[in-house]
Amino acid sequence: MQSSYIAPCHFGLEAILKREILNLGYEITAVEDGRVTFTGDASALCRANIFIRTAERILLKCGSFPAADFDALFEGVKAIPWEMYLPRDAKFWVTKATTNKSALFSGQAIQSIVKKAIVERMKQTYHVSVFDESGDEYPIRVFIFKDMVTIGLDTSGTSLHKRGYRTLVGKAPISETLASALLMLTPWHADRVLVDPFCGSGTFPIEAAMMGANIAPGMNRDFTACDWGKIAPKKLWDEAYEEARSLVKQDVEMTIQGYDADPEIIKCAMENARAAGVDRHIHFQARDVKDLSSPKHYGFIVTNPPYGERISEQKELPALYKTIGESFARLSDWSMYLITSYEDAEKHIGRKADKNRKIYNGMIKSYFYQFMGPKPPKRQ
Repeated sequence: MQSSYIAPCHFGLEAILKREILNLGYEITAVEDGRVTFTGDASALCRANIFIRTAERILLKCGSFPAADFDALFEGVKAIPWEMYLPRDAKFWVTKATTNKSALFSGQAIQSIVKKAIVERMKQTYHVSVFDESGDEYPIRVFIFKDMVTIGLDTSGTSLHKRGYRTLVGKAPISETLASALLMLTPWHADRVLVDPFCGSGTFPIEAAMMGANIAPGMNRDFTACDWGKIAPKKLWDEAYEEARSLVKQDVEMTIQGYDADPEIIKCAMENARAAGVDRHIHFQARDVKDLSSPKHYGFIVTNPPYGERISEQKELPALYKTIGESFARLSDWSMYLITSYEDAEKHIGRKADKNRKIYNGMIKSYFYQFMGPKPPKRQ
C-alpha cells in the first residue's frame, strides 16, 4: 500500500532534498518551504530514514484537513483512522505543533485538542475507556498553515542530523544535515581534494567522507518506527539496513583534510571520525588558516568560519576574512564554498562570490558564498 511521507529540511534546501528522494525512487507530491512530501510503500519509511542525508526527520502523513477553530480541529483529527496506525497499547503524544498564518495559534492548546481527539477515536475503535499506553512510542507532529492542518507520525524519533558519531562538539557546530546539503550544492566528488580550514568537530570532512564512501547516514542508528511492526515490519528494516551495508565502497581513496587552530578540537574531530568509520579517509591537523597551502590542483575549500557570535569577536572578523581571502588566492585553481552570517564576508575576502545563496542555519540567516575555480581538464 502506498503512503504519503513528509520530510522537513532547512529552509532554502528543498531542491537538494527533492533530488535525494527522487534518487531513492519515490514520487514527489509537494515541495513547500522547509519540507518535501513524497509517496512510497512501507519500505520507503525505512529506506528514507536510513539513506536520506538532508532531511531532519521522516513523518508518516496521517491526514490533512481545514480547521479554523478548535471544534473543526477536534473533528478533523477524530475522523482520521488512527486504528490503522496505533495499536491498543500505543504510547502516543503530540511532540510538537507549529502554526503559521492561521486562526489557531496556541501550540499547547492544539496539542491538547489533538490528543483528546485521538483518544476519543481509539475509545470507539477498541471499546475501552482507559489506555495504559504501556506499548511502543508513537510521537505525533502537527503543522497548521493558512488554516490547513497536516498531521503525521514521527518515524525518526531523534532528529536525523544525529547520525550517532558526533559525541564531541566545538563552539557553534554546523549540523550534519546542513553540512551534507551544502556539500551537495558543490561539484565536489571523492576524486577531488577537499579541505575545511575551520573544521571544528569535523562535520564537513566527516560528512564528505561518508558521502565518498557511500556510507548511509542512518546505517548505524535506530529509529522510533523500528518498533512499529504494524506499519513497518522488522523484515523491511533488516532489508534496508542490509542494502545500506552492501553499498559501502570499502576501497575508495579520498584526500580530505580538516584543519583548526585549536589542537583540542582537532582531537574531538579525530574521535568523531573514528566513530563514523571514516578516520582513514581524513587527515586532521592543528593549523591556522593563514598557513593553508597545498601542492594539489583543482581542490575545494568547504567551510563554516567564525562569524562573530559574540560582540567581542566581531572586531576580529575583518582581519580573519582578509586572511581567508589571501590563503584562497594562493590556491589559484581551487574553488571555495563558505557559509557565514557575516554580511561583509565578500568585502574582506577581496572577491565577489560567483553565487550567493541564502540559507537559514537554525534561526540564523546565513549566506552560502560560492567562489568557483576553473574546471580540471578532461581526462583522455
